[in-house]
Amino acid sequence: MYYCTRTLRNSGQSAFISFMVEVCIIFSCSIQAQELKPKNIVINKTDSLITRGKSITDSVYQLKDIIVVGKIINKEVIPAQVMTIKDIERLNALSVADAIRYFSGVQLKDYGGVGGLKTINIRSMGTNHMGVFYNGIQLGNAQNGQVDLGKFSLENIEEISLYNGQKSNVFQSARDFGSAGTIYLQTRTPRFEEGKTSNFRASLRAGSFGLLNPAILMEQKINEDLSVSFNGEWTNASGKYKFRYRRLNPLGEVAYDTTAVRKNGDMNATRLEASLDGKLRKQNGKWKIHAYNYNSERGVPGAIVNNVWRNGERLWDVNSFLQGSLEMDVTKRYRTRINAKYAVDKTHYVNNDYRLVTIDNIYKQKEIYFSSANVYNLMKNLDISASYDFQWNILDADLKDFPFPTRYTHWGSLATSYNSDRFKIQASILGTFVHESVERYSKAPDKNEATPAVFAAYKILRNESLWLQAFYKKIFRMPTFNDLYYTDMGNANLKPEYATQYNLGINYTKEFNRGIYRRLNIQVDAYYNEITDKIIAYPKGQQFRWTMLNLGKVEIKGIDVSAINSFQIEQVQINSKLQYTYQKAQDFTNPADTYYGDQIPYIPWHSGSFIAGADWRGWSFNYSFIYVGERYNQQENIRYNYTQPWYTHDLSLARVFMLKKNLMKVSCEVNNVMNQNYDVILNYPMPLRNYRLSVSIEL
Repeated sequence: MYYCTRTLRNSGQSAFISFMVEVCIIFSCSIQAQELKPKNIVINKTDSLITRGKSITDSVYQLKDIIVVGKIINKEVIPAQVMTIKDIERLNALSVADAIRYFSGVQLKDYGGVGGLKTINIRSMGTNHMGVFYNGIQLGNAQNGQVDLGKFSLENIEEISLYNGQKSNVFQSARDFGSAGTIYLQTRTPRFEEGKTSNFRASLRAGSFGLLNPAILMEQKINEDLSVSFNGEWTNASGKYKFRYRRLNPLGEVAYDTTAVRKNGDMNATRLEASLDGKLRKQNGKWKIHAYNYNSERGVPGAIVNNVWRNGERLWDVNSFLQGSLEMDVTKRYRTRINAKYAVDKTHYVNNDYRLVTIDNIYKQKEIYFSSANVYNLMKNLDISASYDFQWNILDADLKDFPFPTRYTHWGSLATSYNSDRFKIQASILGTFVHESVERYSKAPDKNEATPAVFAAYKILRNESLWLQAFYKKIFRMPTFNDLYYTDMGNANLKPEYATQYNLGINYTKEFNRGIYRRLNIQVDAYYNEITDKIIAYPKGQQFRWTMLNLGKVEIKGIDVSAINSFQIEQVQINSKLQYTYQKAQDFTNPADTYYGDQIPYIPWHSGSFIAGADWRGWSFNYSFIYVGERYNQQENIRYNYTQPWYTHDLSLARVFMLKKNLMKVSCEVNNVMNQNYDVILNYPMPLRNYRLSVSIEL
């Protein structure tokens, strides 16, 4: 492997971040508390801050009421799929990726183990069309466009929301309009019981694969309008687990049938987060400054091909960012939100497998982001918004003849929405303007695109919550730096990859105040998506040489169905959620191809999940099931490429109780109860039956 003599550019980001944190603390402490009469919204709080949603029905442990300031007005045209902290705690999930599997229309690529790469896409449009937002600001990866959701722990997550198309609210940043689907990760906001000025939580999780995962959370109220929090955790695992590798030859005969232990899946990672949260009562506003650092070393277990194990890959990641957000009323009709972010990501990849080309490379990305979102209420039911975003990205690498690309992106959006009791509509247009520069070779041409979207909902019955919903959206994703400039493979003349979405659905919700049956929600969506100018790797010239081209066209037709039910039987509360997805995602790139019209790789025709939980006097029993139907692992839908369905059953039992005025929680989990052998990605076997035990205490 050759190395460039040019050293990586270093702007002293560590010192910069330290300086910014100090500035933010000084700024936050200078804000004066403002008086405002609270709204009379009282919630009977039967759970603690950190385990809210887990009912403790014993009257001995009844906690005091709290008062919530403000009110929520739902202006969303099409509701999101939402997973609250209560839902998250019911799942046997370690990371955000584990939890998102239970949303309808989602496909997860999981390469196995605690530290295996985990990426998702919605409705078969590809990972690069997904936007992932952390506390309202998008996570970026200009190098390859993918966000590894396995890196993000659930320990500090308060809510996960998934939107098809976009969040149907005009008050958002311009970049929020720029994805075919979005996931919002919201970290917990400090809340304090009456008379308390601090919260503390410590937890420890241990289990199979040598997993050890301690975590702490500390929250401190400085005054009524300012609080600070810190959350940290350490994850260590050997990553060793048993699996069965069984493969057939083209004649259907058994070629390999081996039981072995997966190796080189070890992981050692730390995550540190700190946050300052403030209120501006006079301006009905709030602000937040958030610092994040993730540092990991992990093995990358390779694919098992023809009974040959490859375990020479290692990966080191350091991901850091500092971001801030300010939202407030400027006038009674005009509200504004300002976001800013500085991020540095460093990746060190090593492959010492002598059967492959040895690699030892370092990549470093930097990002600066600024956003201004503004909404104005023209009249009672009509809002208009205008937003502007700017982002600067740069990529360094120690590759020979690397072009060192820099990208400048401007987004501008205009949107309007009308909301009445029975009719809601939102229309928006997004302008995207991209300019790039490189230090050597040819740069990608400038790109200027305008993309529209329309969302609408109509309440069919006046006295029932039965809504007919629809949306149309056209959007695109930019080629990544790897697509454009990767040595010997990139193509600087790539065009954007376009996605056109059509959706028609119906949503029904019914609340029951008496009897056993308490709540019903049904959502059914039919959709059609079309991907054009799809960016694919295509062979050229001599063997083993590839290039990136705009050759692909994919059509996706699908149906998503979800049903949520709640029951109350005396002191037993039961909740269930059923999800089902049908998708037909066909490749129509070239009529001369043998796979023309075939289902694209790894997209099942049928998939679904089921979650059920029962709570009784501090006890909680939870069951979850995931099913992924038959699919193909290559472009040709032939017998040799067929991948059989897989499904898993998971169980957990938890107990919440008071110990000397401290809240304790103990839980045990059994995953893959039926001990099924399966691959999510071919030749990357998943773990068999495994266990986890966790305990936490809150002071």
